[in-house]
Amino acid sequence: MFYTDVKPRAPVAEYDHALVWTTVLLLGLGLVMVYSASIAIAEGSRVTGYQPGYYLVRHALFVAAGLAAGLVAFQVPLRQWQRAAPWLFLFGFVLLVLVLVPGVGREVNGSRRWIPLYFVNLQPSELMKLFVVLYAADYTVRKAAHMDSFRKGFMPMLIVMLVVGGLLLREPDFGGFVVITVIAMGILFLGGMNWKLFAGLGGLLLVGSVGLILTSPYRLQRVIGFMDPWADPFGTGYQLSHALIAFGRGEWFGVGLGASVEKLFYLPEAHTDFLLAVIAEELGFAGVAAILLALVWIVARAFAIGRRAAALERYFPALVAQGIGLWVGVQAIVNVGVNVGMLPTKGLPLPLLSFGGSAITATCCAVAVLLRVDWENRQMMRGFTV
Repeated sequence: MFYTDVKPRAPVAEYDHALVWTTVLLLGLGLVMVYSASIAIAEGSRVTGYQPGYYLVRHALFVAAGLAAGLVAFQVPLRQWQRAAPWLFLFGFVLLVLVLVPGVGREVNGSRRWIPLYFVNLQPSELMKLFVVLYAADYTVRKAAHMDSFRKGFMPMLIVMLVVGGLLLREPDFGGFVVITVIAMGILFLGGMNWKLFAGLGGLLLVGSVGLILTSPYRLQRVIGFMDPWADPFGTGYQLSHALIAFGRGEWFGVGLGASVEKLFYLPEAHTDFLLAVIAEELGFAGVAAILLALVWIVARAFAIGRRAAALERYFPALVAQGIGLWVGVQAIVNVGVNVGMLPTKGLPLPLLSFGGSAITATCCAVAVLLRVDWENRQMMRGFTV
């Protein structure tokens, strides 16, 4: 009998367990915090039938639907996603047009962003974020030889994104416009766009954004309120001032789960765009820091998975993975910036946590596609074809 000191190589996992569990934990925490943030408003609203668990039940259904959609999305090979990318983008474009049609789109608080579908409201801009990731990645791979050319490489994408941006601004959904623009621009840059051209276009976008703010009394009012919410705490600065009070009350470890005062009809949209303020009040700095670290880790994993795919010469999956990382990262930055008063108020949910069926479903599908990229990477490293 022969003995050897060589230990057998540990088997490589089939998928990224840590990414899966981080996503599940964020979804679970979001379910708890949405219930905590919405219980008062649900109990006091005739629309909800005075049922304290109204938003909890709906959000649980959204999470279940998102997980189911994610499981389906994971089964689709990246080559199929690439073939479908232009058609999915066209489908999203049609939805953005339909939402603006009177009688089709639903208007809430002056914004027409939803298409009512019986028991749920579909928000096309959330689905469009995933479609833009896929389309921009496919476009960049197809136009790889022309990324240094403004006319052949960037102009076609610019025209398409201007049309999409115009539709989003008509809703209006300036937050969605910012996220989708960053996704498209970021993927083009990661795909090899000339950095001088990228810097010049970034400057033009900044100038254009300032122009949009100055020419719109609605947006200008939000910027003024964001700069000094205490100048008009009962008007333009009302929402932000109460969010800041929630952060101040939370201190290091919070006042305790369910003990928030600001959610008691003081802080509007406490279970959606300003969920982080309630988390800060109830769980304190420690809870907010844990959530942000989890989101940062997901973004870091997305870029790591993308780099691995690029090393394997799988350029479309690489750009898709990194585009998803950009999406989650930018949306989290904007949501956190709005909650702490560093950015003007925008209607963007906190990824994987805030209430909203379209956002939860789209983000779950995005994470599933990211897991599929990682799974295919691992299969190729084992020598299997995908």
